[in-house]
Amino acid sequence: MDETVRTKLASVKSERSERHSIQSVDRAITLLEAIAEAGGECSLTELSHRTQLNISTCHHLLSTLVQRGYVAKVPVRRSYALGARIHYLCSASLQVDLPTRAARFIEQINERTGETVHLAVLQGDAMMKIAKRESRHPVRVDTGTLGKSDAPHATATGKAMLAWLPEDDMRRVLSNGLPRFTPKTITEWPALIEALRHVRREGYAMDDEEYQPGVICVGAPIRDHNGAVVGAISASTPTMRANNDHLALVREQVVSAVRALSAHLGAHGSKSTARLAAE
Repeated sequence: MDETVRTKLASVKSERSERHSIQSVDRAITLLEAIAEAGGECSLTELSHRTQLNISTCHHLLSTLVQRGYVAKVPVRRSYALGARIHYLCSASLQVDLPTRAARFIEQINERTGETVHLAVLQGDAMMKIAKRESRHPVRVDTGTLGKSDAPHATATGKAMLAWLPEDDMRRVLSNGLPRFTPKTITEWPALIEALRHVRREGYAMDDEEYQPGVICVGAPIRDHNGAVVGAISASTPTMRANNDHLALVREQVVSAVRALSAHLGAHGSKSTARLAAE
């Protein structure tokens, strides 16, 4: 066979393969959108009807999506639901936009308490500080730079997020153990688990000089429209200002603003609270 003809045939075959791959991607996305439009769960027959794809094609594409975690089988009802990987992508997308959406709530806490405010998220197995608003007071705490935190177990933002993770995930985040930073740092698992139970019960976390001597922090978890914790906000105050009244103010402002931000992100809560917090 002439080399030119062979090259042309190879090119045509490649183009056909590429078109087929693109079509498969398009159909897979169509299936995901159909499941979402059906409320997050749909039978194979209904998916075939909604997408105008034959059942065999739907089944083949769904099998691949199930293997990759984007779709999950619901055996009891013989249906398909959006998988955990979709929620992961949603969470990752939200984290990119979170500093912008949280900015007015961070500013609110800073304005009403005068204290340094942090926004943190979990990225994979790492806790990252991604935004910071410095204290308005002449005397302020040095809370370090933005980036990866080495102390999720000793900070208010860290504990506010850890409290809602399964224990296996907690241990992954804390794979380097529970290093001591101050005499008050929690360094034993039973004590940390008990502290995190308190966080779940109260709805906020405290860092009582556990990471830095002379610094007390209050943090609370941010939730998305699914109720999943996607981050946390904390306010830090030096112990010289940390009397009961001021700590109560900091706690009230952090919890109120975080609830309002969560409502803004679609979590179940008071819309009126979100409106008030934005004023």
